[in-house]
Amino acid sequence: MDVFINANNSLDGLPIKIREYVQEKIDLCQPTNFHLCDGSEEENQQLLDSMEQAGVIRRLKKYKNCYIATTDPRDVARVESRTIICTKNMNDVISTPRSGFPPITDPNLPKNLKQTPLGNWMDSDEMLEILEKRFSGCMRGRTLFIIPYMMGPYSSPYSKIAVEITDSPYVVVSMRIMTRMGSHAFDDLKESDGSTIVKCLHSVGVPLPTDKPICSTWPSNPEQTLVTHFPERNEIISFGSGYGGNSLCGKKCLALRIGSSLARREGWLAEHMLIMSVTNPEGVKKYFVAAFPSACGKTNLAMLRPQTLPGYKVECIGDDIAWMHFDEDGHLRAINPEYGFFGVAPGTSKSTNPIALDMVHENTIFTNVAETSDGDVYWEGIGEEIDGLHQPSIRSWKNKRWSVDLGEPAAHPNSRFCTAIKQCSILDPEWNNPQGVPIEAIIFGGRRPIGVPLVYESFNWQHGVFVGASMRSEATAAAEFKGKQIMHDPFAMRPFFGYNFGKYLSHWLSFGNKPNLHLPKIFHVNWFLKDKQTNEFLWPGFGENIRVIDWIFRRLTNDLSQQASAYKTPIGYIPDQTTLNGIRGNNVNPALLEISTEFWREECKAIRNYFHENVNENLPDEITFELNAFEKRLSQEV
Repeated sequence: MDVFINANNSLDGLPIKIREYVQEKIDLCQPTNFHLCDGSEEENQQLLDSMEQAGVIRRLKKYKNCYIATTDPRDVARVESRTIICTKNMNDVISTPRSGFPPITDPNLPKNLKQTPLGNWMDSDEMLEILEKRFSGCMRGRTLFIIPYMMGPYSSPYSKIAVEITDSPYVVVSMRIMTRMGSHAFDDLKESDGSTIVKCLHSVGVPLPTDKPICSTWPSNPEQTLVTHFPERNEIISFGSGYGGNSLCGKKCLALRIGSSLARREGWLAEHMLIMSVTNPEGVKKYFVAAFPSACGKTNLAMLRPQTLPGYKVECIGDDIAWMHFDEDGHLRAINPEYGFFGVAPGTSKSTNPIALDMVHENTIFTNVAETSDGDVYWEGIGEEIDGLHQPSIRSWKNKRWSVDLGEPAAHPNSRFCTAIKQCSILDPEWNNPQGVPIEAIIFGGRRPIGVPLVYESFNWQHGVFVGASMRSEATAAAEFKGKQIMHDPFAMRPFFGYNFGKYLSHWLSFGNKPNLHLPKIFHVNWFLKDKQTNEFLWPGFGENIRVIDWIFRRLTNDLSQQASAYKTPIGYIPDQTTLNGIRGNNVNPALLEISTEFWREECKAIRNYFHENVNENLPDEITFELNAFEKRLSQEV
């Protein structure tokens, strides 16, 4: 059944180009009716109430205005194999792999699709023909929603206006949390001629009535799912999935894939990075950005509680996306284009991220978490024991009674909370500054159980770009990969590049050649080193990470008496053991700062092979230079 029938069937006020676009999609998708969203509280509550009545979501009794949605088990994460950038020229998006393109074996994927580890490409005209067939009549029996929204602060010259068409009310209420949706974006949309607006079309791909079984009341069409991007047209078209990153088109699709293409065209950077401020005991504040792969601790770092180093304060601007530009004075500044948090729930607890746990107690949509019989949420790592005679029973994300004996998690490993940014208690006062905040350090990181030290600093900007390009990390549940294999994830952007990775590197490197720019220092961190004998983590992480941030902070100052000392190694500058604040006043475990020449020689081979196979002729000479220099430094080690 459709869950929203009191539709606003007027397109009055839309720019003529957008009105024509919307009408074209109405004619194609054939919805029962359509509704132009205003983002009001009344509209939002009507959608929530109608979804609750239809059984699409459940209200949580313990929390204020919070709901749980559960999805089809086949629709739980990003579908990277089905995420495609479409242009006329293949080399704009991917390089030709040295070993050639693998054959397409999935019968539901286009045969002319070109898949690589650094992105997938298809001819835009061919893809549009395929999508035309999939979208024809796909919204019969449903309401088509038109969502005007803005990415970035109102009145910022760096924000982008967009419109998303969808047949999912879950998408509407989630986009209201994640973007600036409503009257202000609508007013800006009306004043625009529509030529610069990013257009987004989404459908779950299940017209009504249907004889197709709908699992967990969540309509989707996993076999036919395609998430496509057309940077030459400023357009996103997503079919078949209801999951956040595939259906909330402002999220990864616009913020990173289309965003990175726009950034290259316009001379800025769209990155998979948190934005945070750090104030030291002397009251000096500095802003950092950090790039980690999904589910590797970005949200935890963005909301870090520095209680173990008295006098420090951390405040949050964003936990996932940074749009960065150099201002007139040559300083790199960042805005968070998002308006909410779409965070991974498992592992979030009072000990790991109490800020996040506090902010989700109202006005939050949870997806694929478990629910207790007394109306609370539950997931692995939440810190609440559930065994015992007097504990409430648990309904798993699969909507069945759960116990540890089942041998499967209560919450999906990629289960999420979606909540408004204003509910974060440590929001930085400048979080909504239209000009952004000045960035002094860029931090890269990932999950590496062996070999990669706790922290190191790059030698310079060019070397720092090489460090970002060489990132590798264990795969996580945020995507469709299984197991814990070490994957190349350059800049934590591997799933999100909107154009050719080699050209992306050239874009980053170009800022090092421009005069009068104050380039941030670049660092790499690894919270995930493990003891080889016990397999236990060597670093406690979470709140203790302020000790690493403290060293980075001191490396940024020009006051030599305050600067943390370091020594040069083949990989970069490593902290002197005595200058990195250890736990409880002790020096840090030496194993956290060890550099194994043998490990890094093997790492170099893997990086060179990866570049040679996947970037080849598009690899900038500067990156080849840095790789050769790295190998030479390693060869000189005794």
